[in-house]
This record gives sequence, C-alpha cells and structure tokens, in this order.
Amino acid sequence: MLTVAGVVDAAGAALLKVVVPADEAEVRDVTLADDATTGQSGDLVLGAGVATPEQALTVVARCQEAGAAGLVLKPPLAAHPDVTSAAAERRLTLVELQRHGSWAQLVWLLRGMIDRAVAPGSPETGEPGVYDELFALADATAAVVDAPVTIEDAQSRVLAYSSRQDRTDPARVSTIVGRRAPGNVIAHFRSRGVFRKLATGSELIFVPQGPDGTLPRLVVPIRAGGELLGSIWAVVEGPVPEGRLRDLQGTASVLALHLLRLRVQADVARRVSADRLRAVLRAPGGLGREELALPEGPWRVVALGAHGGTGEMVDNLALWESITRRHGWRQPLLADVGDVLFAVLVDEGAAPGSRRWMEKLVHDVAVQDPGLYAASGGVARNLADLPRSRAEAAELLALRGPHGQRGPVLRFEDHWAELVVHRVVGAVPGVDLLLGGPLPGLVAHDREHGTDYVATVAAWLDQQGDPQRAARQLHVHPNTLRYRLRRLTEVVAVDLDSPRTRLALQIQLAALRPTPTAPRPVA
Repeated sequence: MLTVAGVVDAAGAALLKVVVPADEAEVRDVTLADDATTGQSGDLVLGAGVATPEQALTVVARCQEAGAAGLVLKPPLAAHPDVTSAAAERRLTLVELQRHGSWAQLVWLLRGMIDRAVAPGSPETGEPGVYDELFALADATAAVVDAPVTIEDAQSRVLAYSSRQDRTDPARVSTIVGRRAPGNVIAHFRSRGVFRKLATGSELIFVPQGPDGTLPRLVVPIRAGGELLGSIWAVVEGPVPEGRLRDLQGTASVLALHLLRLRVQADVARRVSADRLRAVLRAPGGLGREELALPEGPWRVVALGAHGGTGEMVDNLALWESITRRHGWRQPLLADVGDVLFAVLVDEGAAPGSRRWMEKLVHDVAVQDPGLYAASGGVARNLADLPRSRAEAAELLALRGPHGQRGPVLRFEDHWAELVVHRVVGAVPGVDLLLGGPLPGLVAHDREHGTDYVATVAAWLDQQGDPQRAARQLHVHPNTLRYRLRRLTEVVAVDLDSPRTRLALQIQLAALRPTPTAPRPVA
C-alpha cells in the first residue's frame, strides 16, 4: 500500500516533508486543487494554485469532506498556523513542497510513483512488466525526438510518459495529473482536426501552438492492422529532422505490440474482476472485500439498463463502463448476472462510485439520452446482503420497463409496495387470482357493452376513494365517476367499504394489468 509517508520518503526530504502527520491513508491518485472540486477519496491533493491562507483553509475543508489522503502546499502556507491547525483538527496529512521544488516536477514524480504502484500486474492478469516497459519506451521515444512525450490510448487516456515533463506546458501537466487531456485542450486539438486525422490516417500530425500557452505538438498514430490503438504526443519546439521522424514511426510500430499486450492484459483483469463480483452477487462465498476490490460498505446494488433510439438493446457493459469512467469512477464495479448488468455502489457519500453520484449521473445523462435508466436495491450492510440487494434491483428494473414512465432512476425504498404486490401476483397463476369476486363480471360487462367499470374501480382504489382525484385520473367529471360507481354495483355485488375487498381487488387488478416479466432467478 502506498501511503503519504511512503510518498514523502520516496521523494526525499530535499523535496517534500510532512508538516502535520495524520492517519496513514492509502494514496490512490494525485489531483490538483481547483475552485469546483478537491479530489476524491484516496487522492493526494496538490495546492498548486493556492495563494492565500483563506484559500488554503477552504482546500483543507474540501479535502476532509472528500476523504483525501493528504494535501501538499508550498511555504509559507504549509507552515501557516491557521492552516496547520485546521489540518490537525481534521486529521489531514499536510505536506510541504520545498521552495525550490517545481509543481511540474512534483507532478511527474508522483504520477510515476502512483502509476507504477497501482498498475495491473498480478499473477492472475499476467504480463506484469507491460506498464514498466511502456514507461521505458516513453523515455526512449523522448530521447529520439528530444522532447517530452506521453503515450495515450485511443480514448486519449495517458498510459505512460517520459521523465522530462518539467520542460512542458500547463496543459501537459494537467493531462498527466488527470490521466487525460482537459476539455479545453481536447477542444483545441479537435478544432485542428487532430482526432479526425488520427482516426483515419497513419501520417504524423503537427499541431501549432494553441491558447493559454499550449506548446506545439507532434502527434504520431499507433496502429495495428488498420486499427487505431493509441498515439504518441511530443511537445516539440519546432520542426523535427526527417531522420528522427523515421525513428519515431519505428518506435510507434514497437508500441503497437505493447498496446495489444496491454489490451489483452486489461481484458483478462477485467474478466477476473467481473467473475469474482458476479459470484458474490449470486451468493456470498469465501472471497473478502479486499479480494473483490470493494470499498468499505454499506453498499447498494444497482441494475443498469439502456435502450437504443429505436428500442433495441445496446451493449450495456461497454456503454456503462465508458460512461462511469468518463465521469470519474476509476475502477467501475460492474458485472452482468443473467441478462442484467449490475453495479455495486457505496451507499453513503457523493464521490464517484456512490449511490448519490450514480443517481445524479443517470439523471444528467438521461436528459440527452433517455434510453439510460437504473434501479437500486436495498442497502447491503455486509457481503451476504449483496445477492438480496441484487434481486431487488433486478425486480425493480423489470417493473420499470423500457418506456420509463417512472423516470430514469428507481429506488427500492420508494417502490417497495409495488414490488410486494408484484411478488404476490407472480407467486400465484393469474387465472387463479382472477377466479371469483366481482372483477371477472365487470371485465365481461366492459367487453360486451363498452363500459369503463374496471378502469373506474381501479382509479377509485388508486386514489383511496377520493372521487375528485379519481375523476381527474380518468379525465371525467366527478359526477360521471359517481354515476359509474352506482351503475357498476347494479351489475355486480361489491362492497367497496370493506378493506379486505379493496385489497383483494387491488391484487386482482395488478394481475389483470400487463406487467413486465420479472427476471428469472439466477443461481
């Protein structure tokens, strides 16, 4: 486990020192403090833009709320009494970057340290050295072109980078910290046609200097068999000699083999993770929380659905993995059980991978794409509760149906009553439920005479006997509703004042209405 103290020890006292020690938290990533957010749980936050004690206090508070592993500040802020007191009070590790230290240099150092610590490479996934080799190739490529280099995949995510990032621009620093280019930088390159050229050709691309001090770039596609696997991005000062360009293209061919190996390795790792998660969603076994890569609970299982524009099903797993990663969930806990895709979320907090984060994400995305929807089961306070939460989520997703009359997000707590009725109806054949009582007679009368007595009874029961609201549901006048109620009692004998009669009628009506088929239990 990589801790803040471990990071400081590895960097050395000449660059970093701990000012306020706290609990040893695991460092999972590094991020820059900004005005909107301050990292996630496990982040080491760099206060590169923090200039005043007031700003520092705000960042300290945000770090504590986010569960950050620690905060790095420069002097004199790192030693300011108000800042150190606030960090100590919130049990947040405060680290000082020495005056001579460069933020760009620190970003490169920390990112390399963290990426190597968390890079896939367990015996189960095989090929433990692919990431190390990519970093070595990035250094070699930087030497060929005599410029800082990053190696990115086809989705513009940074896979490796050279050790010369201190000679670059703010856009490159942000790219390495966030492991992908910022939105404004991507927009600049897209306006220059870079991504279109990458997708369609194999030629080297030169991008002139851009806004906000963005330096020129030389972009080299990495392809195999015509497929784009990634790209090399070099920050160059001007034209590159022809000989070096040829060497650079040769390096791209070597990198293509490594990216293919990396893809296989990632697929194996993803399959192993999904298999383990699928097993615990079916039934608790011998695996512990750490083996499943689950954060601390309690959890909630959410069923995720998606339909295309014409109603056809899309590739749920690929779609939701892309969406959740794009919105900050670094390691999505996704697995399909039967025909349903599930995510295991933390029930508390609002960080990526939590229930509130997922609900907001689905609501936000559904504005543009109404084909996305989700249904969450009840709270799982231990691993043994996960199968129950999964079953509740699947039932709720089936009740929602593909047309989404109930909205894009359903929660078990809000719709438990529907599930109870649905289970009762599903446990008894509909033919048996509809035997006896007044409802079969009303159904026959409506069919023979064109009346609406069944709908009238259903609306009256839905609105708990309130004629005004029941009439509004049916879009008729309240007097019309009262007249229908009097007339239907002449057709069949029914005592609507009896609580048991009303309950029985509601169950029969639920059996009569077309409802989505509940998912088959999956062993």
